[in-house]
Amino acid sequence: MEKKRKKFSMEFLQGLGKTFMLPVALLAFMGLFLGLGSSFTSSATIDAFPFLGNEILQIIFRFMSTIGGFAFTYLPVLFAMAIPLGLARSEKGVAAFSGFVGYVIMNLSINFYLTETNSLADADNLREAGQGMVMGIQTIEMGVLGGIIAGIVVYDLHKRFYAVQLSDAFAFFSGARFVPIVTSVVLSVVGLIIPVIWPLFSTVINGIGSLIQNAGFFGPFLFGAGERLLLPTGLHHILVSMIRFTEAGGTALVGNETVSGALNIFYAQLQSGAEISGQATAFLSQGKMPTFMFGLPAVALAIYHTARPENRAAVKGLLISGVIATFVTGITEPIEFLFLFVSPLLYLFHVVMTGLGFMVMALLGVTIGNTDGGILDFIIFGLMQGTETRWYLVVIVGLIWFAIYYSVFRFAIEKFNLKTPGREIADTEYTKEEVSYTKKGGFNTEVILSALGGKENIVSLDNCVTRLRMVVKDVDQVDETILKKNGALGVVKLDDENVQVIIGTKVASLKNQLEDMV
Repeated sequence: MEKKRKKFSMEFLQGLGKTFMLPVALLAFMGLFLGLGSSFTSSATIDAFPFLGNEILQIIFRFMSTIGGFAFTYLPVLFAMAIPLGLARSEKGVAAFSGFVGYVIMNLSINFYLTETNSLADADNLREAGQGMVMGIQTIEMGVLGGIIAGIVVYDLHKRFYAVQLSDAFAFFSGARFVPIVTSVVLSVVGLIIPVIWPLFSTVINGIGSLIQNAGFFGPFLFGAGERLLLPTGLHHILVSMIRFTEAGGTALVGNETVSGALNIFYAQLQSGAEISGQATAFLSQGKMPTFMFGLPAVALAIYHTARPENRAAVKGLLISGVIATFVTGITEPIEFLFLFVSPLLYLFHVVMTGLGFMVMALLGVTIGNTDGGILDFIIFGLMQGTETRWYLVVIVGLIWFAIYYSVFRFAIEKFNLKTPGREIADTEYTKEEVSYTKKGGFNTEVILSALGGKENIVSLDNCVTRLRMVVKDVDQVDETILKKNGALGVVKLDDENVQVIIGTKVASLKNQLEDMV
């Protein structure tokens, strides 16, 4: 029984972390709109490029800023919808719809409790009372955690009731139609309970936040290193979301509004034109840039230079695609999983260097926000925002990181004869034929499905940004060797049912092909 509970917990946490990526991806894209609009409407930019002061252009840029603020404003409800949508295995549309219904009703119920207990704060004292406005409803200011609570409850209700069959008299309400109905009842009760227990939630989150904030510049190190350390398990999304969207990432007064979470604070300051807080950006893109834009490309170069000359052409495409992914989008797994399983010690070095990147950027007073840590964030939120961001220090530190990464990885690969791609003598994992299909974007899905144990072995199949996430009947039927020879960068067997296959940025295409076959 205990073993079964652990399996469910791992599967649930894996899935929960994956669902965070849907709203976060939208947030990152909208952040680019917000960053561009903010940059082109600033007085400094207009002084440098007077033609940008044209009223029509300014209207366009202000429009971009307005649209860019959408995801930031409605992030909790996006989580409330994305979590049941991502976790549900059937009737996903109903799950997302029920997430919206549940989130709104939960806040209406909280408002009812506050009204009946005479606890509603005056409009001028919302911040002091820990209250705020959510979709026109005065409620407890829970931020994104409110959306997460609603989403998890709705997922559990959906799983239990989406196939329920009621008696003939109520048959119309059976099945998927019953899910939003039971959601409205249960979330209304949850809304009455939350005001009673919320102080406990708030204390725990504030405690985590205080621990990180009181660590000073060591706080960003703990976050950056911890996020990389959790990445192989897929649980890093939970830590990242906590820092970005809750009090654990800090709280600041922006205008007349209290904003919690490092990314929320950054977007609010960007939108209002306020001075960007280094305490918030210390946990954002700037900390990733030395490693993502410079360190990991250096790793790819070291792997290429240490590959056997006859194998370099075969691995070049693999490495170039990985460098583009990390340098442009901040997706690092295609390179990280080339050495994670070959040398865990090198990965530990990478973990420490990533943490140091966060700490050094904070110590130098760099203020570049957003989520990805790639060249787009560097240009839009660093370079285009002016020298106040100290973007030039990223380049200086990055070149140092490049030299360190390249030297350490080349030395370790050659000294310990690590079998990174291209160093095999015969029957290599990455022959020209085996790498060519990844360049063309195709996969031998029949072979991959067979290597997963066949469709009978797959209980559930999903994907995140770079990896297939599966629940299987028997993990021993998963053939890691064949998967690697057909495009997988690595295979993570979390237990005897939960498996992740690291594919890279084209994973969604493979998942859809496999889903059609299954």
